[in-house]
Amino acid sequence: MNKTVREVVLAHPITEPPVAADFAVIKRELPRQLPAGALHVRPLVLGLDPYIGQRIRGRHMGEPAPAPGESLPGEVVASVLSSSDEAFSVGDYVVGHTGWADEAVVRAAAMRKVDPAQGLAEHLGILGIPGLTAWAAMTQLASIGAGDIVTIDAAAGAVGGTAGQLAKLAGATVIGIVGGPDKARIVTDQYRLDAAVDYHKPGWQGELPGGIAVHLENVGQRVLDVVLPRLRPYGQIVLCGLAQHYADGSAALLPVGPIIGKRAVVRGLIVYDFLPRLGEWTSYAAPLIREGRLVEVRDCANGLGEAPAQMERVARGLTRGRAVVDLRGS
Repeated sequence: MNKTVREVVLAHPITEPPVAADFAVIKRELPRQLPAGALHVRPLVLGLDPYIGQRIRGRHMGEPAPAPGESLPGEVVASVLSSSDEAFSVGDYVVGHTGWADEAVVRAAAMRKVDPAQGLAEHLGILGIPGLTAWAAMTQLASIGAGDIVTIDAAAGAVGGTAGQLAKLAGATVIGIVGGPDKARIVTDQYRLDAAVDYHKPGWQGELPGGIAVHLENVGQRVLDVVLPRLRPYGQIVLCGLAQHYADGSAALLPVGPIIGKRAVVRGLIVYDFLPRLGEWTSYAAPLIREGRLVEVRDCANGLGEAPAQMERVARGLTRGRAVVDLRGS
């Protein structure tokens, strides 16, 4: 193997949410010989998540920021071009971190094999970590019964949209909280939730009902402070994401007094705790997807060169649904 490929990397260290100009395209030479236990892969679809904006600033779970020129985080669906690991064959499809690149050499042990018959981008969204997150929140950390009122913010996104559909399948009345009318239409028209509340509208707080049984928090303080007084006694809150605070750098403070007053159950969710159960989730979800009872909305950019602009849109909360980059036309 003697090949030079393109890769998107940080152009310089950053301390603010990323913009397209923070990235650069470089040329990288692949190893001349495939190391033992390695795969030579071609990335096909790249998934971009809000946490990446934190990760590349060194603000995610204590992980250091990648230096300029180092490979960037972000899961990829890739095809195997060659293998030095007997568990993988040429033509297999795998998911893992490869960098934002045309081609890459990666450790086979860090990749998981997936079924292309179930789709490609699906393994980065509804059948991947976002879907697992939603399932863990709605079925493992929260207890939802028929007739319960469930609220979910960032409800047009990959996690929120899947979580809302799972709550509907459990018999709940589900209200999605979103930022903007386009996202509201996704929530009601495509995810088929019962209602959408746009927090960009004046007086949006009055559109939320009382008696909320379960709330999934993906945004942060500005939504949680509104939902909490509307929680029913002994209601449940699952804390999953803090998109507001990723963007503005502010601290999120848990309002202890109201939580005590509501006798609320509050649980934090780290999806990595549930990674060993990913197969359990995909086995449950796959037939629901085939039947059209679980759907996914995608916001897709095309080509490796569009990845920086798509990451900026993710960081600014402008994407609609699961944000991906189709690398096949690069």
